[in-house]
Amino acid sequence: MRANQGVAVRADEGTPAPGNDGAAPRGSEPRGPGGPEIWIRGPVREPEQPRQQHEASHQLVASPRQFSWVATHGGAGASTLATVFGGHDAGRDWPRPDRGDPASVLLVGRTHAAGLDAVSHTLDIFRRGDAPPGLDLDAIVLVADAPGRLPRQLTQRVKVINSVIDVYRVPWMPAWRTGDLAGPLPREAAPLARLTGRTAP
Repeated sequence: MRANQGVAVRADEGTPAPGNDGAAPRGSEPRGPGGPEIWIRGPVREPEQPRQQHEASHQLVASPRQFSWVATHGGAGASTLATVFGGHDAGRDWPRPDRGDPASVLLVGRTHAAGLDAVSHTLDIFRRGDAPPGLDLDAIVLVADAPGRLPRQLTQRVKVINSVIDVYRVPWMPAWRTGDLAGPLPREAAPLARLTGRTAP
């Protein structure tokens, strides 16, 4: 960092993404971390400028954090969540930070048995270190597969996953079945709304 000349920001490039089943990367070679240094020079302080005004001129407004939604199985709901909460819909592929996709990953699955199996499988890929370098697994998002409470055995499986990583729950949303995604979020989705920067219900 150069003294008195600004702030150095290093842009990390991500790596190509395989499919969620751990297959080899499709269509590209891995690329290592690293990137160019970008120097951001702040405004020059005028001697007569009031202190409060000067400090305000140097305040940086943080952009909302962006996530890549990765579906762990077909019909998981990643596309719907990306539309409602914002972020990148990676589908069933790994995101590509080298192409501008967010490196922070949210794994999405339904709460039925097959969905939880797929979530656990993909979570194990991260735990073994087999996911592409540069990706950060932030949380699991479980979307209700039916209205009402989960059966006890499925609730226990959710607890096991939650003992490893944060789990966010999205309740059954009848309006989403008809394509109405503009309505207010239920109270149960408030934690996920705060995580993604969407206006909480």
